[in-house]
Amino acid sequence: MRKHSFLRTLFLAGSMLGLSMAGGQAEPKKSFKVAWSIYVGWMPWGYAADTGIVKKWADKYGISIDVKQFNDYVESINQYTAGAYDAVTITNMDALSTPAAGGVDTTAMIVGDFSNGNDAVILKNKDKLADIKGQNVNLVEFSVSHYLLARALDSVKMSEKDVKVVNTSDADMAAAYKSAEVTAVVTWNPIVSEILGNKDAHKVFDSSQIPGEIMDLMVANTQVLKDNPAFGKALVGIWYETLDKMLAPNAEGKAAREAMAKASGTDLAGFDSQLASTKLFAKPADAVAFTQSKEIATTMDRVRAFLFDKALLGKDAKSADVVGIELADKKVLGDAKNVKFRFDPSFMMLAAAGKL
Repeated sequence: MRKHSFLRTLFLAGSMLGLSMAGGQAEPKKSFKVAWSIYVGWMPWGYAADTGIVKKWADKYGISIDVKQFNDYVESINQYTAGAYDAVTITNMDALSTPAAGGVDTTAMIVGDFSNGNDAVILKNKDKLADIKGQNVNLVEFSVSHYLLARALDSVKMSEKDVKVVNTSDADMAAAYKSAEVTAVVTWNPIVSEILGNKDAHKVFDSSQIPGEIMDLMVANTQVLKDNPAFGKALVGIWYETLDKMLAPNAEGKAAREAMAKASGTDLAGFDSQLASTKLFAKPADAVAFTQSKEIATTMDRVRAFLFDKALLGKDAKSADVVGIELADKKVLGDAKNVKFRFDPSFMMLAAAGKL
């Protein structure tokens, strides 16, 4: 399950190790490690590994790629930040708050999708967002759910001071909702669907109202990508071949989605329902267009402001500018001398042009 969480346990030590590994990488290498975790938009990676698509593309470029599933999303990010993995599936907010803010130069080289309803604010026995005022709100603190709450409150001219955030594990969220004292939650699918099964549950805001702001990415260590372009080419080849298979309107497509559904703990109907609230960029040209859009700068400006407000860009950060974010047109948000997070559509552009 995608947890959207922020964890600092391996943060400093991990980031320093990641820096040393990135800085020391000069020679092309042959073996790579990719970490991923359970979420509707990332299930293609597990399927690709299980069905030989990963090996096919790795063999094409004379390399090997080990794709490992993590049951704990946070741990996958920590392992990447520590330099143990070359690439990881991650949200845009978590990529900025953890590896990038920790000093690990990180490139978003596949923009796979954005949440288009998978994340939601739910109230008990109330059906208007304004009714949230004065309530305790259960969510995973310092997470994308926390960000969604901030955006929801802003839409009705409120702020976090109008509610009280109660930090609650995603694993406990559905059960917590059933207790009498819990009246408001912010969470993500499949938990959203489970909670909405209760007759008193009302969805009052979701990520479709902030389209494009919660992105699901494949990011890689920037130096590793620079030294090993074959790795980037193989990853995009794997990704788009797998999407073609899973979205095909035939028996093969259905079988692929059924396999992904089973691996994620649901059935085909449940998986297709989650896909429906995910804006998946099925074609590389669509992903490129989104990555090059002006909306990315607006979104990342909001995200970095949120992270700075929550002191998640480092305890010594003087402003949201502390970490430089390079956009697809090479313009930089923040400190141009400390660019640690980059949107690079060049590998997706190769796929769009049929040049892999």
